[in-house]
Amino acid sequence: MSSSTAVPGQSPIAETAPLSLCALEPHVPADRLVAEMVPPPRFDSVRFDTYVPDPDQPSQVEAVKVLSGFATGLGGAHPTGTGKRKWFGRKAAPVAGPLGVYLDGGYGVGKTHLLASLWHATPAAPSLKAFGTFVELTNLVGALGFQQTVQTLSGHRLLCIDEFELDDPGDTVLVSSLLSRLVEAGVALAATSNTLPGKLGEGRFAAADFLREIQGLSSHFRPLRIDGEDYRHRGLPEAPAPYSDEQVTRAAYATAGASLDDFPALLDHLARVHPSRYGALTDGVRAVCLTDVQPVPDQSTALRLVVLADRLYDREIPVLASGLPFDRLFSDEMLNGGYRKKYFRAISRLTALARDAKGLVAQ
Repeated sequence: MSSSTAVPGQSPIAETAPLSLCALEPHVPADRLVAEMVPPPRFDSVRFDTYVPDPDQPSQVEAVKVLSGFATGLGGAHPTGTGKRKWFGRKAAPVAGPLGVYLDGGYGVGKTHLLASLWHATPAAPSLKAFGTFVELTNLVGALGFQQTVQTLSGHRLLCIDEFELDDPGDTVLVSSLLSRLVEAGVALAATSNTLPGKLGEGRFAAADFLREIQGLSSHFRPLRIDGEDYRHRGLPEAPAPYSDEQVTRAAYATAGASLDDFPALLDHLARVHPSRYGALTDGVRAVCLTDVQPVPDQSTALRLVVLADRLYDREIPVLASGLPFDRLFSDEMLNGGYRKKYFRAISRLTALARDAKGLVAQ
């Protein structure tokens, strides 16, 4: 179906009307959450040999070596003796040392590339390997329940957790308990984060119980430091300046599969959609066009935007915007607070997607 609209100062646009993310409220069945625990489309084809280490950062070369060996070591039989859930209360054979690796490093050093490469390199059927963000893992528990999640994942050879961030004590206890049960079942773990396991709670919570849970969780992992600068800005031009409302609107109408939304309205809509459905919200979307980008008003809204930015980046969906540039989304208070790592990651990813969107605007 086609429609026609007019942009002030320009000839009418006669193209297919764009989608609106604000009009979508997707439902995601629990079984889809499990089936989609694989590396996102952006990382479908990555492998260890496609990772290009920075020659000035020997820790990157070492990370490839360690993770390649880790994947090879997962090629044996599952500790339960089958690839399935163990029955009759039989316990897995004890495992010496941490049954996991923890990739610690800053933004854009290739941690997710390496984590996805580990998933691809592990010699097990895709149904026996799981890959998801920390938020997706907690959403899975919310959808299935704790015991069903343990049962579903305990026959896996590997669980990869990307962007391992603990935002509240409740999630800390939940994930600590889940991973402890999976380690007992012989599931290998791998995770990425921007902070060492023993320091995940810094700048957020000081409760003794929270810190104690962090320490217990860190014992499941061998920390592997990866140094380097953000590859998304390595030798690349600066992010493009925001476009006008008219340019964004015209691009949305001229681009098949594009969405067009007012930024403040989209932020309001995100509050009505559970973050576990943000991926489904972008199903079929080829480009996201936003008008009137403004500073994010509060922390709850900011954290929801971080999740959306992650899903857009995973799916390589370019973002074209008018209003303020993305590096002015978050206040100084937010950027200096406990969630600063999340906000800087969102800025980095949205900037990369804005750069990808330059071709949508007619020159």
